[in-house]
Amino acid sequence: MSRALQPDEELVELDAEAVRTWCARAFDALGREREEIDAINVYPVADGDTGTNLYLTAEAAHRAVEAVFAASGPDTAETVRAMAHGALLGARGNSGTILSQLLRGMATVLADGCDGDHLARALAEAARAARQAVAHPVEGTILTVASAAAGACAAGGPLVRVARDAYEGAATALAATSGQLDVLERAGVVDAGGRGLVAVLGALLETVTGRAPDHAAPAPLPPAAPREKCAGEDGPAYEVIYLLEADDAAVALLRSRLDALGESLVVVGGDGLWNVHVHVDDAGAAVEAGVEAGRPHRIRITHFASDATPAPGRGTARGAGRGTDGTHTHRYGTDDGHAHACGTENDGHAHACGAGDDAARGERVPRAVVAVVPGEGLAGLCAEAGATTVRTRPGEPPAEDELVEAVRRAHAHEVVLLPNDTDLRETAAAAAERVRAEGVRVALIPTRAAVQGIAALAVHEPDRRFDEDVVAMTAAAGATRYAELAVAEHRSFTSAGVCQAGDVLGLIEGDVAVIGKDLTETARTVLDRMLSAGGELVTLVVADDTPPGLAADLEQHVRRGYLAVDTTTYHAGAEAPPLLIGVE
Repeated sequence: MSRALQPDEELVELDAEAVRTWCARAFDALGREREEIDAINVYPVADGDTGTNLYLTAEAAHRAVEAVFAASGPDTAETVRAMAHGALLGARGNSGTILSQLLRGMATVLADGCDGDHLARALAEAARAARQAVAHPVEGTILTVASAAAGACAAGGPLVRVARDAYEGAATALAATSGQLDVLERAGVVDAGGRGLVAVLGALLETVTGRAPDHAAPAPLPPAAPREKCAGEDGPAYEVIYLLEADDAAVALLRSRLDALGESLVVVGGDGLWNVHVHVDDAGAAVEAGVEAGRPHRIRITHFASDATPAPGRGTARGAGRGTDGTHTHRYGTDDGHAHACGTENDGHAHACGAGDDAARGERVPRAVVAVVPGEGLAGLCAEAGATTVRTRPGEPPAEDELVEAVRRAHAHEVVLLPNDTDLRETAAAAAERVRAEGVRVALIPTRAAVQGIAALAVHEPDRRFDEDVVAMTAAAGATRYAELAVAEHRSFTSAGVCQAGDVLGLIEGDVAVIGKDLTETARTVLDRMLSAGGELVTLVVADDTPPGLAADLEQHVRRGYLAVDTTTYHAGAEAPPLLIGVE
């Protein structure tokens, strides 16, 4: 994936592969520095999540770039636009939202050329666009660092010189931020968002030179002793973020209205799609303002829990039902980032759902998930997340005894059973009753398709109360509409008309809705019908024997026709339906 330069080789222009490498390295760099950046986050709110938000924003950009490479051989313009668009969709928090606008500003210039002079102009446009997006710019922040980077390389020149000048200018400005804001000076730290931007520019410098920049020693952290309250801790109670589909005129009015409601207002984007971030006391009013301006979705409301604010330099804990680092989070619609990894957290650590050392020693684990899945690929994916899986093959649904044995094998006090098939509900119910008689608490969630099971497993949290976990998983499954593509084995009458043997059938919610001749064309039609009712995340589960490039073609179709919709693809392996589709 990454392009390695030969010794003494330096880039003259940023081509598509170089942009891809930069994006991947920026993602990796923010991953390495995430905890340290979180620890020095004291402004605008000392909630200890700036590093995490920047990392998740970069992850969204990285996924978008990899998606365009999977679909085709993109040019530089397509790659930088994908990077910026992915960051816009996945922007998290104040600094993540600003980073997405910085990337968008760069993309507008780099799409026309990628030599040193264009990079210098791109950084200048990025700094300008970011300042314009912030209602009340403050010096000593990521905006200051961005402006310094642009100013340091304003003269242009060869690509390597521009990238080095920008990095060094940003690093120098970062070191000075602690003297520009009282809250930073009192805490003895530099600006967290600015440090993240330096990491991104360092990744750019490494991409064009082949050598990682010399990193200055991390800014000193204050002692863990109690500290005075920082600015922002007495501010608004809620952070509100949402994507918004609206025209420019409506967004201008929205800015004015939100500016009157709260602070830390950042509105980024353009061309009909925006990302809105604001801190307010009246979260409902902020959302209502978005409804009046256009169509808000992926609404995320976080309550700043002042009693859980970590002091800089200390570790932070995540608890069940809590947002990142001490914030209580309420999600409406689909969460940012859409990292559906079968029950993994945003940091990539899988939950142990019934598997582990306790089971190996013969001790029952507290809770497990048992899922019926088609194909070895999905079985492996869910097993990696800790679920006990039962494989189903075409025409061979598991029997009641197999489900009972799977629940026993999970060896847990509490079990969530996901049949993932309408025809298995009665069998699963009978199996659950038998195991309950053995003293195991079993909840049967009536999932009707594997994509509903994936959605349920993605929100599974074994640390919260059993009833709450079951409710959350049931809600996630119920919010996922599903479809399946199959090939007709013989002539038949369907709800969509008469099909012939060999026809491709598109089944939505179990009923034949589309009859076609080509798998890819039929899949596009099914997707369009499902997305006509709305949606924020498309999940594709592709079997091994589908045409090459099917998933990439469908991902590109969604990107082109539905700006605010993300796509996640899983490979089901052999012995699975050609294509399963989920829309949340």
